[in-house]
Amino acid sequence: MDKVLDLRGLSCPIPLIKTRDALRDSKVVTVLVDDMPPKENILRFAKSQGYKVDCQERAGEYTIRICRE
Repeated sequence: MDKVLDLRGLSCPIPLIKTRDALRDSKVVTVLVDDMPPKENILRFAKSQGYKVDCQERAGEYTIRICRE
């Protein structure tokens, strides 16, 4: 089941921890963040785990789609 996490307004390390925990239960997680450090940390983590990642930016908000293969 896909999961969507709205983590806008939260600062590190909370978005990364919530993303990591969500990936334990879901094959696809979509994360919404609105700051560069959480975006970079989540992307770095997902790539280091070998997950497929897509990141889109619109009006200062980032939508990160992570797929466990």
